[in-house]
Amino acid sequence: MSRLIKHSEYVPVDVLKRLELARQHAGLAETAAADEPAAEQPILDPLGEEAEKARRQMLKDAKEFAEEQVRNASREAEEIVASAKAEADEWWRQQREQDEHLSEAVKAEAFQQGYQEGVAQAERDMAERLAAMMEEARGVLQEAFRARDNIIQEAEPFLVDLSCSIAEKIVDKQLTVEPEFAIELIRKNLARKREQGVISLCVSPAQFAFVNAAREELALAVDSQAELQILPDSTVKDHGCVIRSNFGSIDARIDTQLAEIKKELIRIALDTEDFRNGEENA
Repeated sequence: MSRLIKHSEYVPVDVLKRLELARQHAGLAETAAADEPAAEQPILDPLGEEAEKARRQMLKDAKEFAEEQVRNASREAEEIVASAKAEADEWWRQQREQDEHLSEAVKAEAFQQGYQEGVAQAERDMAERLAAMMEEARGVLQEAFRARDNIIQEAEPFLVDLSCSIAEKIVDKQLTVEPEFAIELIRKNLARKREQGVISLCVSPAQFAFVNAAREELALAVDSQAELQILPDSTVKDHGCVIRSNFGSIDARIDTQLAEIKKELIRIALDTEDFRNGEENA
């Protein structure tokens, strides 16, 4: 800015020379004007009068020339100053445009960089939150599995008892509605005793008459050399039976069979629980 101001104040050398010449002419004119009262004395010499006219004309011409040079120099100086000012304004305009473009570019770059950094940070935050949520979900799922296993383990004995009780009621109901099933059950158990000698078939006192009526049918299930005895037995309380011989006995009571089934189910449940505990400890 300082160079521009100095440039606007610069005046060419030829203009300064013309100004100096104009000042000299103006100085001569002023000197002549100052000497004019002394020249008012009457001059009798015609040549002197002519010289005086010539001198005055010369002073007049010099003054006019000086004034013209001053005007020209002032005009040129104004033009130079105006041109320098226009150049300075144009330079400042270009600088402002460059600054504006640079500022916009910097803003755009800063915005793009900030946007990319924001996206990257958001992705990192989302990944961290997702990982935390997945870990939390994994923990909740594992806890749910453990709770399920605990519930199953705690409920299994109860479910076994309940299932056996339901099965006993269903079997008893079915045998009551269709008593021929009881005869078929007894016949199948007698078929396991393919041996000679006395075979005692013990049934409940309530079923004795019904089973005894089917003696001939049941006798076909044992060996032809064996003797079948049908006896009432108070230890048999359902539609089942107990078969005794010299080689052992078969407990075909329904409650006994259900008790065995119940025992086996509980054993399987305990084995499963031990297996799960072993997997968790591993």
